[in-house]
Amino acid sequence: MDDPKWQADFAAYSGKIDNKKNEVSEARFRDYGFLKYWFRGVENFAPWVRKIHFVTCGQRPEWLNINHPKLNLVNHEDYIPKQFLPNFNSSLIEMYLHKIPNLSDHFVYFNDDFFLINNITEQRFFTAGLPNDIAAFRYNSGLSLWSKCLKNNIALINQHFDKKEVMSRDYGKWYNPIYGSKARLTYLLKPYGKFITLRTPHNAQPYLKSTYGDVWSVAEQELTAMSAHRFRSELDYTQELFRTWQICQSNFVPYNTYNDTKMFPLVLKAGKAIEAIRRQSYSLVCLNDNPHIRNYQKTMGNIQAAFECILPKKSNFEI
Repeated sequence: MDDPKWQADFAAYSGKIDNKKNEVSEARFRDYGFLKYWFRGVENFAPWVRKIHFVTCGQRPEWLNINHPKLNLVNHEDYIPKQFLPNFNSSLIEMYLHKIPNLSDHFVYFNDDFFLINNITEQRFFTAGLPNDIAAFRYNSGLSLWSKCLKNNIALINQHFDKKEVMSRDYGKWYNPIYGSKARLTYLLKPYGKFITLRTPHNAQPYLKSTYGDVWSVAEQELTAMSAHRFRSELDYTQELFRTWQICQSNFVPYNTYNDTKMFPLVLKAGKAIEAIRRQSYSLVCLNDNPHIRNYQKTMGNIQAAFECILPKKSNFEI
């Protein structure tokens, strides 16, 4: 938000920050300086990472060591068709990830609010070349904009996959005891003939790049149409389309993601997030910002102190 060019582009296309509208709220774009802890987390807890493709619309933090051999700076214009830029729609930015030059066939996608806070292995994300994931249904009210987008995903999934066929073929993957209570709705909806929204752990997601190609090969018209949306729209699809497609293709290994990851909505659970970071209670956490966080400056200061407690030393990604 502090970048003058970004501010000019944002103002030209949206008008202003509006905290009453989630898609253009301050929380969607502001930065409190936590990004360096993401890099420290990777260096300390996941040294096996081969390459980091750092995607922005051109910004570079002043502290970032752009000459680090593992770092590849990616501008939106490097992989998103230019007619759709500038763009402030995170879902659109995710639609084209497979176009990033030199992206590995196996990659893990992070948002900028996902953080590693404890040791994690490559096997946490992939087993025998397949992504680890949870195949379980959840209730989706369809009331919020995001919920409507998830329903769009599922409508497309149901056009191309037969639930009875998929779940018969992969019974042991869908009804795996490792999911525990997270699979309750999957069992309840066993007689139902259509897919519904899958659980969305909202944390680092492993992908096969080929999945993106498969989805684009059959849904190019739909995905190209949504590419014109500079901000999130209820007509959008999301990265969950690719994840669900991957699962329906049987390209995954059952794993209960909730065992070692946690999403903390800071407007409600800032204190628990701070405690989890300090105690390193999970491998991965998501710190979900919100424009209505009480005592915002104090809360962010306490989160930073928690990060400093577990990651006090500069990484080699910092100048």
